Amino acid sequence: MCGRYALARGRNEIQLAFGFTEPQPEASGADDPRVWPPREELVPDYNVSPGKRAYAVLGRAPGETGTGPAGPRHLVTLRWGLVPSWAKDANVGYRMINARAETVADKPAFRTAFARRRCLIPADAYYEWQLLPASGEARPGTSPVTDPGHRARKARARKRPFAVRYADDAPLALAGIFERWHNRDLPEDDPAAWLWSFAVITTEAAPELAHIHERMPVVVGERDWSAWLDPEATSADLLPILDATPAADLAVYEVGPEVNTVRNNGPQLLAPVATESEGGSATLF
Repeated sequence: MCGRYALARGRNEIQLAFGFTEPQPEASGADDPRVWPPREELVPDYNVSPGKRAYAVLGRAPGETGTGPAGPRHLVTLRWGLVPSWAKDANVGYRMINARAETVADKPAFRTAFARRRCLIPADAYYEWQLLPASGEARPGTSPVTDPGHRARKARARKRPFAVRYADDAPLALAGIFERWHNRDLPEDDPAAWLWSFAVITTEAAPELAHIHERMPVVVGERDWSAWLDPEATSADLLPILDATPAADLAVYEVGPEVNTVRNNGPQLLAPVATESEGGSATLF
C-alpha cells in the first residue's frame, strides 16, 4: 500500500522536472472550482498523509479532448483520499487512499476515474513499513485486503520504516486517479461545495521490495507519462503501465521512527539510519 510520502520540491521544480511548457498554459474555467481543481502553492512536506492537499500533474484540462499534448501540462492541488462523485459523505475518501491495480478498471468507486481522469503524483520518496514481531525475523507489511490477520499482526509488532526513491534523486511519478465531488448541502456557487480528490494506485511489490511490504505504489516511468495522462488512452494502453514500475532504478533505505507519527515533519525524516548490516549506508538495488 502507499499511506505516506515526501515532497519538498516547489511548483517551479516540479514543472521543470516534468517537462512543462513555460509559461504553464491557462485552462478554460481555471477559476471555477466546479470545472477545474485548485492551484494552490504548497509548502514542502516530508510526511504527506491521507486527508492532506497535495500536488498532482495533469495532462489536458478535465473534459478537454483532441487538443494540445496529452503529457504533463497542468499542476493542481487535490486532497488525498478519493471521493466518488456519487458519495454521500466526503469522509469516505479516508477509506479510498489507494486503488488496487488488479481491480481499478472494474471497481465502481474507481473505474470511471481510471477511464477518464488519471494524474501523476510527484514525490521525492514514499515510505513503507516492515513488521518486527516480538520474536522471530522481520516480516513484510501486509494489506487488510489480502491478509485476514492484518490488524492483529500489525498490533503485535513494531514497525520499521523505509524510504523508497529514485537512486538519482529524480522525482517519482506515482500513478493516480482523481475525482470531483459536490457537497449538495452547500450552494453550487460556493467554492467550498466542490472537492477534488485523488487515490494512488498500488500493485504487488517488486521482488526487490517484497521484504518490506507486499504492496507498493505504481511508479510511472517518464516514457509512459504521456500515455498515462492521455484521456483517450484505452485499457490496452494503460494496463501494461501498471506492471512497468522501474524498480531497478529505485533505492531503498531504513529511516528513523519519527516518520511513524503524522505530525512530525522536516527533512530529517528522509535521513537514513545506521544499521549493523549496512554500516550506516543506504541499501541500493
